[in-house]
Amino acid sequence: MTRPQDSGDEGPADRPLRMETHGLDVIRDAERKGTPRTLFWPWFGANVSVLGLSYGAFALGFGISFWQALAAGVLGIAVSFLLCGFVAVAGKRGSAPTMVLSRAAYGVRGNRLPSVVSWMLTVGWETVLIALATMATATVFGRLGWGGGTGTQAVALAVVAAMTVVGGVMGFDLIMRLQTWITLITGVLTVVYIALVADHVHWDTVGAIPSGSAQQFIGALVFMMTGFGLGWVNAAADYSRYLPRGSSGRGVIGWTAFGASAAPLLLLVFGLLLAGSSPGLSKAVAADPIGALTTILPTWFLVPFAVVAVLGLVGGAVLDIYSSGLALLAAGLRVPRYLAALLDGVLMIAGAVYIVFFAGDFLGQFMGFLTTLGVPVAAWCGIMLADLALRRRDYDEGDLYRPHGRYGDVPPAPLVLTLTATAVGWGLVTNTAADWLTWQGYLLGPLGLGGKDGAWAYANLGVLAALVLAFLGTLLLSGGRVREQEERAPGPAPDEGAYPS
Repeated sequence: MTRPQDSGDEGPADRPLRMETHGLDVIRDAERKGTPRTLFWPWFGANVSVLGLSYGAFALGFGISFWQALAAGVLGIAVSFLLCGFVAVAGKRGSAPTMVLSRAAYGVRGNRLPSVVSWMLTVGWETVLIALATMATATVFGRLGWGGGTGTQAVALAVVAAMTVVGGVMGFDLIMRLQTWITLITGVLTVVYIALVADHVHWDTVGAIPSGSAQQFIGALVFMMTGFGLGWVNAAADYSRYLPRGSSGRGVIGWTAFGASAAPLLLLVFGLLLAGSSPGLSKAVAADPIGALTTILPTWFLVPFAVVAVLGLVGGAVLDIYSSGLALLAAGLRVPRYLAALLDGVLMIAGAVYIVFFAGDFLGQFMGFLTTLGVPVAAWCGIMLADLALRRRDYDEGDLYRPHGRYGDVPPAPLVLTLTATAVGWGLVTNTAADWLTWQGYLLGPLGLGGKDGAWAYANLGVLAALVLAFLGTLLLSGGRVREQEERAPGPAPDEGAYPS
């Protein structure tokens, strides 16, 4: 997992390229290579997308000032990706994918519930990213006079979808190589983009944006958390599982959080400046988050911009389709990993076709999707983090695959806690821009928070409530269960029949 210049260990860049055969199984010690710093490449490459610029407009859309949006963005990005770093530690302690490691908390078959939610989230994200890449390409071609209509969109969708599916099907080695190059290319071209449009920043206009309320600030903060780190926590251990067991836990946390948050933090700042300088640009971003950014570019840079936009979005989508395939296997589908990734690719293409050719309001649907699935994912994250905090030993890898092992089959407590936290969370969020989600927010009135039209209606408190409730509930209810698990003698080794599911 390391590049040749990083150490003497053999990594993906040193081996002949081949399709990954690993699915849910444990990564053997002989295959675990690299150092924590090699985690920088996949996480940076997955988050260097120019979509980060559009989040400036998204944040200001909550009705807050530049400085409030900056604070909400920095806190939301840094904290949420720090949660990813904590979950990533489980990978080097257990050698299995994220949604297998959470079986320690949920039981072997009880874990299928969060696995299904994880699968839905990752498929949703890869669909959104591919749709955005398609729309951005069509916008660029339209500005160049090369045609930007349905035909261009269809070809662009086919190309970016093929790149994503091939990466997801081939697996770990190709992904690590792709992410290194995507990081370098998109990093350089993004800097050029910022230099070219810097004169569109008007400090007086930005500084004149009025401040919003505390509720609006919290809403922007939670949206940034769900749009960044909370969208990745369910995949955070999928790459750290290839590290040697003796790797530094602090290093895993630090390099994961740093690699994932470095680009979004820089892009957010400039995105806020651009959106705050032009209300027209900020409004256009809601309809076409990437394509709108081309309207302030010189014509000669449009093709390089299309390259950086597509590569950045594909970089994120490749990680999503890889992890969505693993989540689908963890949910109970019994097929090889590459077939699961291929199936997800088909669903991704179907979803992208809907967004590109039929959907109207992109931002409203996008925010509804993030918030709705962000609630149960936050609940899962709270349980996973508390379970990790309670454990003093590495996972018994064989028992992660045995319903009759120490982790159990369907323990009721974590499932009830997840459902309860999700129900509370959905009762504290609203999504009026998405018609199919108007049923949410049912607790805002009974709890004295002003109802669905009150000041707290758009604060998205439900995501934070689900995270905290699940975390504290697990600490209170699962301490004895974890101690009993860790007192048991080690089970049979994984190669002694430990993979029934």
